[in-house]
Amino acid sequence: MSELVIQDLVATVAGRQILNGVTLTVRSGEVHAIMGPNGSGKSTLSAVLMGRSGYEVVSGSVTLDGADLLVLPTFERARAGLFLGLQYPTEVPGVRLGDVLAAAALPGLGADTEAALLAEADRVGLDREFLDRSLNVDFSGGEKKRNETVQLGVLRPKFAILDEIDSGLDVDALGQVSRRVEEATREWGLGVIAVTHYNRLLEELHADVIHIFAGGRILASGGPELATELEVSGYGRWVADAGTDDSPSTAPGAVDPFADPLG
Repeated sequence: MSELVIQDLVATVAGRQILNGVTLTVRSGEVHAIMGPNGSGKSTLSAVLMGRSGYEVVSGSVTLDGADLLVLPTFERARAGLFLGLQYPTEVPGVRLGDVLAAAALPGLGADTEAALLAEADRVGLDREFLDRSLNVDFSGGEKKRNETVQLGVLRPKFAILDEIDSGLDVDALGQVSRRVEEATREWGLGVIAVTHYNRLLEELHADVIHIFAGGRILASGGPELATELEVSGYGRWVADAGTDDSPSTAPGAVDPFADPLG
């Protein structure tokens, strides 16, 4: 049983405090959905957990099985078992997915990487021809998210942070991607933090806990009924209670290679 523990996490971007004391514990096989309005700090939380540059942790802690993640560079956090599914997957011309995964695979996967890659592509409906193309280059939004899910299936991390993995997916792709993540929680005990705006993701990826996130902190937690309530009531009262606005949570002027090129 693995455990990802976030305790009283406070973080800033370009001198502006975005995370205001986030506390959350995720264990193997659990799915925690984080839902909140734009600008509430959800993507900032993902970036801070993975160690993206430009974000400063002021206080608090993040541990994975007792190991301090905040002192590790991003690649070592990944090797420790943390995976980030990007909201806007970046394009990498000249580098194919198989090469990326062969370099990133944990010890022991070795020659099985290619076989695992083919099997995972089939499971999420990603045409095998995309496996020999440059990573994400000229992929549709749905193909990019399928591609992210293939990487998740091959690498088999302990915990996955999925930053709006449902964004840009049609109904079929959403079903395939969310089912694969759900299956991973049983196959190897994947723990999941799923950042999303919509309950539709949770029709196949069954959340154990729903967290309402606004003003850079978790305001309430509950069962699946909380996501259903949000569909009816929206985020209005939560934003008001948090005293927040909808300002972007990314650093102004910061160079972010993972940002949406369309802004």
